[in-house]
Amino acid sequence: MNIVTLSDVSRLPFWRRPVTLLFLMAAAMPIAFSTWSALLNNFVIEAADFDGSDIGWLHTVREIPGFFAIGVIVLLMFIREQVLGLVSLVLLGVATALTAQFPSMGGILTITMLSSIGFHYYETVNQSLQLQWIDKGRAPQVLGLLIAVGSGATFLAYVLIVLTWEALGLSYSLVYWVSGGITAAVGLFCLLAYPQFESPTPQRKQFILRKRYWLYYALQFMSGARRQIFIVFAGFMMVEKFGFAVHEVTGLFLITLLANIVTAPLVGKAVARFGERNALVFEYVGLGTIFFLYGGLYYFGWGVVLAATLYVFNNIFFSLALAIKTYFQKIADPADIAPTAAVAFTINHIAAVFLPAGLGYLWLTSPGMVFMAATGMAVVSLLLSLLIPRHPVPGNETIFVRRRAAPAE
Repeated sequence: MNIVTLSDVSRLPFWRRPVTLLFLMAAAMPIAFSTWSALLNNFVIEAADFDGSDIGWLHTVREIPGFFAIGVIVLLMFIREQVLGLVSLVLLGVATALTAQFPSMGGILTITMLSSIGFHYYETVNQSLQLQWIDKGRAPQVLGLLIAVGSGATFLAYVLIVLTWEALGLSYSLVYWVSGGITAAVGLFCLLAYPQFESPTPQRKQFILRKRYWLYYALQFMSGARRQIFIVFAGFMMVEKFGFAVHEVTGLFLITLLANIVTAPLVGKAVARFGERNALVFEYVGLGTIFFLYGGLYYFGWGVVLAATLYVFNNIFFSLALAIKTYFQKIADPADIAPTAAVAFTINHIAAVFLPAGLGYLWLTSPGMVFMAATGMAVVSLLLSLLIPRHPVPGNETIFVRRRAAPAE
């Protein structure tokens, strides 16, 4: 096994360096996952006659592996972190390729579980590697660029769907095979072409839950709860309420991706300049307003143009969530990054396991109330973000720490 320390990576060709690997992984993952997401609502309605409750249960099953992301800590006792991430990426690709082969409730739930294991374990490891491999001073900008690259790869996939879905009479099976196959192939290439990178600080391989990280945990919990409402119901609304076809849903996603490609690098620079606290306050004020207006689509009968506009801005504001990562990077013990990433991913998915199914039943009677619940969650997140100090560092994780230290100064 070829192991290279981060201090020696400058000797490698640029394409074999760790940051290049992160960008390649950032491009590969969305090709499978975003294509799956773009076709999902139409596929499950056409193939298995899903309603709001069914889609809620599907996403609850999809989030179960995220809840058990803490299992990454156990796997890291036997598998190198980089290897685990790439194997998970391959699993995501293979499971996505097989999605349309099981057009029934049971089959869709089973293959969704497998792809979800790949996605969530990949994401857990990927977030850890990003914080270990990227310098703190450059983290917001690089993370913004990674978001832009992922959006760019997804944009290319969606353009192909929009241009060829009706023109060539594509099937769900073919699109899933191609997109999943590309992701799996890139994952295999990365496993074979890149050396194993060794971080300067060995990662702890045990369960870690530190009191001083409590605000980070709380922000992760609320982020997971709020995001689930958008992921599960915003796209479903566009199909169920406004009758969007596959190419129309994908077209909306394309506009969103273009916006992310342009704004994500700017978001990274904004976080670096204005700080995590201000970035998150801005995000949660924006998201609270957007979710409130989502509810108005049902209560006041507002039209499809507003719905599509809200969808695009929703994604732009979500990209500001990279500030949660950089906040943790600033306050963390470097040896805690990998185990805490697993713990945080589990915390992020606590609400995700029960919210989709529970809100799926509420959706059947009052879709607007689902989005009002998300508005309340955005307000809670806003209050939490106000507790972040202007300059977070170990020992200054929240404003309460600063206030307690003040009398002794």
